[in-house]
Amino acid sequence: MAEANSKQSSSVALSRLLQLASPMLPVGAYSYSQGLEWAIECGDVHNLLSAKTWIADALTLYQTRYELPILYRMYQAWQANDIDAINDWDSQFQAGRDTAEAYAESRQMGYSLRRLLNDVGSLPTEFMIKINALETPAFPTIYAGVACRWEIPVQDMLHAYAWSWVENQVSAAMKAVPLGQVAGQKILLELGEYLPDLITQAMLLQNAEISNFVPGLSLAGCRHETQYSRLFRS
Repeated sequence: MAEANSKQSSSVALSRLLQLASPMLPVGAYSYSQGLEWAIECGDVHNLLSAKTWIADALTLYQTRYELPILYRMYQAWQANDIDAINDWDSQFQAGRDTAEAYAESRQMGYSLRRLLNDVGSLPTEFMIKINALETPAFPTIYAGVACRWEIPVQDMLHAYAWSWVENQVSAAMKAVPLGQVAGQKILLELGEYLPDLITQAMLLQNAEISNFVPGLSLAGCRHETQYSRLFRS
């Protein structure tokens, strides 16, 4: 009986993980390109190879060294019920979103996910009180909290978060380069192979090694804010 209950709990956690990773999650992630649209506008990204290179660089240099290690620490803080640590890591993450559109994106998606959790009404009241007490939290803060509450293993959570980011970037490239569906799937197949190792790297980083220093990505985000014609939000 105990083994059966454990398997059922694991299956439910998988369902919840897939729900968090789904493009149907109504948080607006699909509406942002995170600087990729500017890279397309200026010609740096113009075909399958250059799109794959841009997305891979952002994944390894930014996601693996900044968002994923902070998301990992947020999950740990939720596990420990350490509200001070949750707020500290949320503040550090938001401070590191170094363009106006990246900062707004994090807060808008955090607002949307929290509103969704309130509207669905399936989580315990005590947990929702903690979520709602956070002042303008970023998306990873709420994401880590609900993943912890749903007992999703931390490595699985990080994998789903990274996969969703890659999928959104590939989708943006398919729309704006444009690329065909086969090209998009080729990029997903190749970058998907890197994710387990990158997640391990992110989890092993020390606090002092966490860095958002990716100048090319920051400049692309700044330029996108004033790009004359664009498909994605700024």
